[in-house]
Amino acid sequence: MQILRTNTYVGPNLYAHFPVIRYILDLGELEHWPSARLGEGFIQALLDCLPGLDEHGCSYREPGGFVRRLREDGGTWLGHVMEHVVLELQNIAGSDVTFGRTRSIEGKPGHYTMVFEYEDDAVGRRAGQLALDLLHSLLPAELRPANAPAQDWDFDSERDQFILYAQRRAFGPSTASLVRAAEERDVPWIRLNRQSLVQFGHGRFQKRIQATTTSLTSNIAVELASDKEETNRILLDLGLPVPDQRLVQSARDAVRAARRIGYPVVLKPLAGNHGRGVSINLGSDEEVDIAFAKASEYGRNVVVEKYLEGFDHRLLVINGELVAAAKRIPGRVIGDGRHSVSELVEQLNQDPRRGIGHEKVLTRIELDHQADRLLARLGYDRDSVPPAGEIVYLRSTANLSTGGTAIDVTDEIHPDNRDMAIRAIQAIDLDIGGVDFLTADITRSFREVGGGICELNAGPGFRMHVAPSEGQPRDVAGPVLDMLFPKDEPSTIPIAAITGTNGKTTTSRMLAHILKMRGYTVGLTSTDGVYIDGQLTVSGDMTGPVSARIILRDPSVDAAVLETARGGLVRSGMGYRSCNVACCLNVSGDHLGQGGIETIEQLAEIKRIPIEVATDAAVLNADDRLCLAMADYTEAARLSYVTMKPGHPLVKQHIRAGGQAFVLEEGMNGHMITIYDQGKHMPLLWTHLIPATIEGRALHNVQNAMFAAALAYNMNLSLDDIRQGLRTFDTTFFQAPGRMNIYDDHPFRVIMDYAHNPAAVQAMCDLVERFEVEGRRLVVLGAPGDRRDEDIEAIADVAATHFDHFVCRCDDHRRGRGDDEVARMLEARLIHNGIKPENIDLVVDEQAAIDHALGISAPGDLLLVLADQVKRSWKQIIYFDAGQTESAPAQRPDPVLVPDLEGFNLDENLSLVSDERGVRIAREESD
Repeated sequence: MQILRTNTYVGPNLYAHFPVIRYILDLGELEHWPSARLGEGFIQALLDCLPGLDEHGCSYREPGGFVRRLREDGGTWLGHVMEHVVLELQNIAGSDVTFGRTRSIEGKPGHYTMVFEYEDDAVGRRAGQLALDLLHSLLPAELRPANAPAQDWDFDSERDQFILYAQRRAFGPSTASLVRAAEERDVPWIRLNRQSLVQFGHGRFQKRIQATTTSLTSNIAVELASDKEETNRILLDLGLPVPDQRLVQSARDAVRAARRIGYPVVLKPLAGNHGRGVSINLGSDEEVDIAFAKASEYGRNVVVEKYLEGFDHRLLVINGELVAAAKRIPGRVIGDGRHSVSELVEQLNQDPRRGIGHEKVLTRIELDHQADRLLARLGYDRDSVPPAGEIVYLRSTANLSTGGTAIDVTDEIHPDNRDMAIRAIQAIDLDIGGVDFLTADITRSFREVGGGICELNAGPGFRMHVAPSEGQPRDVAGPVLDMLFPKDEPSTIPIAAITGTNGKTTTSRMLAHILKMRGYTVGLTSTDGVYIDGQLTVSGDMTGPVSARIILRDPSVDAAVLETARGGLVRSGMGYRSCNVACCLNVSGDHLGQGGIETIEQLAEIKRIPIEVATDAAVLNADDRLCLAMADYTEAARLSYVTMKPGHPLVKQHIRAGGQAFVLEEGMNGHMITIYDQGKHMPLLWTHLIPATIEGRALHNVQNAMFAAALAYNMNLSLDDIRQGLRTFDTTFFQAPGRMNIYDDHPFRVIMDYAHNPAAVQAMCDLVERFEVEGRRLVVLGAPGDRRDEDIEAIADVAATHFDHFVCRCDDHRRGRGDDEVARMLEARLIHNGIKPENIDLVVDEQAAIDHALGISAPGDLLLVLADQVKRSWKQIIYFDAGQTESAPAQRPDPVLVPDLEGFNLDENLSLVSDERGVRIAREESD
């Protein structure tokens, strides 16, 4: 069995609305060996390795269902078995994942698509490899492939290493609780590194946390909390209970300070944390001398303070409120009269809740210098056997990070102690702070029974509160999210997702322009790159999940317009869990035969993904049957139809039911875009007043404008805002490079467009027909090399009846085709359609083809250039000197009149150029 291909989907995708990994599997010979044929020995060995598989419901949706499938007549195939093994491996490593699906691939015997859920992509992929190794290791010797593990392969060891790997990559308990709280409140989150840095919210509304330190946490407050001497002085000045304290830098000074304060004392590093280097209840000069050496390992400044009797409590204050209190017990063992201390520690560490550091709710206890010192005080060592019932403390402090346990006492704390904790945290201005408070009885006031604050903590751990050893767990993460995002305040910016086969870029730019004119700082992804507030920041084809996250992570952006292309959806899914509004412009044959998409219906399924996850509105093309069918799959609050047929029966029914529609209606002065919504009839704008439609001639841009208007309307923009945006958006190269750019400064007219599939070429041919032309109609015709033969031929079929002269070319990147193969295919198909050979010129190179076409164009002609490299091609067009013959080299115009664009990028919304400041990153292919 082999993994032929792997896709990691980071967001909603064809298989699920959450992250999954897809494998394409080849079972090879094992296609003929389902589980029942492999026999009971194989099945039982698998269950011995992973007993949790017995709980998998599978298609029976009840525990034991999967095992039943393994044993029933015929059994089940190993691709399906591997799916469950991958899920169970992630489960035992701490990931709560349940979704999986395995299906055979039609027409390819032994090939399967296997999909499974993951929480961490690297953990998911490693689980996949371990699952494959396990299944191979359990096969009979004659069936084991060459890539099977060696005979001495130890699954238990490999499993434990995998669990440790997963735990190292997982969020700690504190961060995990905050992420869960965010999900419960529908606050989106993005993990920003492999540790605990997390962004909550999107764009300008984002907040960040690192563990339990937030973007609201004052740096001064953190510095004060880290300086135990300064904290002690501030609290003392406010009359709060703190122990007498001295700061020292030598062992001799530490002994002197301890004598002045009076034994017993505590020694701790000035800037320590997690109880590191802390020694308590020191009663002699010798103990102080030893403790100083330990504390100084964590810094030259050491604090000596009076030892306070009582139990250690952690009081958690968030946003000026005490939300939890826990009584902390130092790491200890309880004797049984039979086992040594070291054996008792080993038994204790077998508790599955105990792990290394902060990876689990409890931490393993280590026998170290501090444990040896405490044992020596009792006259014990590690091999001593304590009598039954004796409590033997192995830690002097109660930190959970050193093996302590916690008991929730939130409901028992005395109001005076509560107020004292709040005042202490407010005194140093922490938004989230922990108070380490020693008292004999937390239920009684410190004024009555004494006690004191020994430390304040910035970024306190939450695990003792979310998963106490005893008592009620507390929701301490919820108040943090409520502080970061108060009620009725947004956590995310409005997001618009635009998909479809043709028109995505123009519609995206139209909508971004409307929003910009309204005053938004817009983040736009498109086939040209990533734009922030109209400025190109990352150049290239950026329409996938990576570019979407660039927008959503930018703190200046307050609206996102995300062109969402087929390529990114097929390879990686969407880069965000949901969007406010989404539209599908159309679905036509393009890129078929690539990425497993063979039919136009399958292509529609891919383009339906943004529609499925839209929350506020889904905007669909009612004139396209495949778009219309998407209405059954959306859960958006509103469904809006766009139609250029005012008599559309379904749309009329939708309108009568109070639904929303954008309809192109004919009036005395032309065509009007009209909005119907909840029984209202609202004229929006005459199409000839929209520059991008070229006085209404470009019907495809009329439709694009209708979609942009529908999206803006459902993003709560006013009609006046929408009108103003559409009136000021045109198809100049500066606003829409490569999208119906017209150049009229030659004696002939030139139109340049990026059309690269039959439907897009048809739209441009229809536009050309609407222009009155005194001379000939010429076209520079090309097609991407990675399209099917029938798609390339269809482009020639579409163009054949609209032009008098053809120049056939190839793209710079042949994409697997021969050097002149595409150009010759186009030429042959044009001849097949009746075009005379003398009206076809074969010029393979794109630059040469455009120069040739410009050179043979005469006054009154119309030349359509279907360009691949749009910036280079536009420069060729505007620099061409129509006064020169084709054989004579063209001279550049005066640079004052026509600026040299070399090294510049064109601003989206303004007719000027700006320096390229963007950083190039890996391209994301758009379609």
